[in-house]
Parts: sequence; structure tokens; C-alpha cells
Amino acid sequence: MVLESKSPEDTFQIGMRLGQLAKAGEVYTLTGDLGVGKTVFTQGFAKGLGIEEPVNSPTFTILQIYEGGRLPLYHFDVYRIGSVEEMDETGFEEYMTGEGVSLIEWADLIREILPGERTRIRIEKDLEKGFDYRRITVEAAEECLD
Repeated sequence: MVLESKSPEDTFQIGMRLGQLAKAGEVYTLTGDLGVGKTVFTQGFAKGLGIEEPVNSPTFTILQIYEGGRLPLYHFDVYRIGSVEEMDETGFEEYMTGEGVSLIEWADLIREILPGERTRIRIEKDLEKGFDYRRITVEAAEECLD
């Protein structure tokens, strides 16, 4: 499914709708260049889960856990990960099968350890359609078995 966002508010709303549909144990991977709106999307996703606390990119901590919504959100940012082995130190596998929802930014960097069943979200700019335009592609779990 391809969704169009014409503003950060649209990106937030798309994230929120997907968060409202999320179920325990699901894994969402989020990819896109720097500055495309991954954090804004994640903030909307958290809001859709009912999380009210501020959501920021966990770039320097790799993992942020947000509770207080209908499900916990395990928000990974693996942009600065040194190696796939480093992910073991976070308890990565336990979170993938936990009672919350995992959202992983820069997931392509750890492709070899991602679960086969996941929902892949890709955010892309298209400057010909405007500075704030984003194309958000959502691929269902069964399409991500690569």
C-alpha cells in the first residue's frame, strides 16, 4: 500500500492510524533517508498506541521503551549500531516476541536478524511534488519474507 503525505501532520496521522491497528508481538521496520520524517511517523504511531509521553529518536541509546498506552512500544534506532552482535546486548530477540510492538528505524542495517514476519514501512521524498511531500510505502508482513 502506498500512502501520500503532504505535510508532517499527514505523516503523523498515517503513523497514528497504523499504531491504532498494531497488535502485540508485531514488528514494524522503518526506513528512509535522514530528514524524511521517521521520528514524526513514530510519534504518530506511539499516539495511536495511546502513549502520551514525548517520543524522540533513540539514536544514542539504540532502544527506548514507551509504556502507558494500550501496548508498550519498543522503539529501536540502529543507525549507529556497530555490529549485528551489538543488538544482542539490547535483548533484541526478547523484544521481538514480547508483549509490545517493536518499531525499528534503519532496519536495513540489521536485515539478517530481522524476523521474517514484519511490516516494512519506507518513507521517501519526492521534491518534484513539493518540499514536504512524502511517499509512505507499507508492505504487509507476508510480503517481507526475503
